[in-house]
Amino acid sequence: MESAVSVNRKELFRDVKRIVLKIGTSSLSNEDGSFNSKLTGDIARQVAKLREQGKEVIIVSSGAIGIGIEQLGMKQRPREIPLRQAAAAVGQTILMREWRTAFEKYGIKVAQILLTYEYFSNRMTYLNLRNSIAELLDFGVIPVINENDPVCVHEIEATFGDNDKLSAMVASKVEAGLLVMLSDIDGLYDRNPKRHGDAKLISTIHEITPEIEHFGGSPTSTKGVGGMKTKIEAAKIACMAGCHMVIANSAEEDCVMKVVGGDELGTLFLAKDGKYKNRTRWIILSKSSGKITVDKGAEEAVRKSRGLLPSGILEVEGIFDRGDIVGIESDGTVFAKGITDYTSSELNKIKGKHSDKIEEMLGYKNYDEVIRKGNTGLL
Repeated sequence: MESAVSVNRKELFRDVKRIVLKIGTSSLSNEDGSFNSKLTGDIARQVAKLREQGKEVIIVSSGAIGIGIEQLGMKQRPREIPLRQAAAAVGQTILMREWRTAFEKYGIKVAQILLTYEYFSNRMTYLNLRNSIAELLDFGVIPVINENDPVCVHEIEATFGDNDKLSAMVASKVEAGLLVMLSDIDGLYDRNPKRHGDAKLISTIHEITPEIEHFGGSPTSTKGVGGMKTKIEAAKIACMAGCHMVIANSAEEDCVMKVVGGDELGTLFLAKDGKYKNRTRWIILSKSSGKITVDKGAEEAVRKSRGLLPSGILEVEGIFDRGDIVGIESDGTVFAKGITDYTSSELNKIKGKHSDKIEEMLGYKNYDEVIRKGNTGLL
């Protein structure tokens, strides 16, 4: 859990240039359900100061559905997806207006970027996204990112969890050094502080162990849907990408400045040493189009950075094409992802067979390996 080794946050964050700042629904909503304009104004002021220090800031902002619910006079958060999408469509324009107004005071422009998981799963789309964000930052514009709720075909928030996972995906893709996650809680506790008076705030987490994951419970408020569980999942993604993450309470005065400045505020999740290569990270974080179940020998080969041969394949699930991302499973656990060089129907014909038989059975052969060693990422 928390190590006895002290961490000098000032030293740790000193050279961080690119920061992703995520603000949750609970922080952007007042008790009466109205929008917290005071907070956006305060965030803009702090971000303007950070820019004067040469920092680049990307904002991931929740709150569109909450604003829409208030605007449409809904008495409670609707369960039906079309109603949530309607609320998001109404709320998003107002959310952007609030951010634009907040930053105008400091002569800073903002840009709206709406994303779905699919943006991260297509390599070309992902690269274009990364390049466009880089261009906006070069122009001195603050990108304000949110999930594209009005067109989301899946359960809204089920994929990203109040933008917790989205912010980590963004931090990973733009190679940020720090992800600051603002909420209405002080950080991660060893038990629920609302139920246990002796709950202790964990200052630093060096590794996300099963014990740490156990601390993640249900959402902490009725306004947000993230909860601590999705924040821990986000921390896994950020840390894997070499990005430190801090969970802190937005109610703390000058919260963002204090966190970036290295104050002992909230809970720090330390990034892993040695970043994954961009391509490997993209493979790991992409959505799988199917699944390949392999035997122990094939699992060992993949873990040793060898290619996956058809002889080690036991089962093929899903319908996918060449170039798609698939999960690789052994003993009921998906331990890797990879880019397949064969379609699902081709794999069903050659699974369990020696590579020498591929051409005989298909009439052609792409490669001896089903997934080449350079196209895999271990989870």
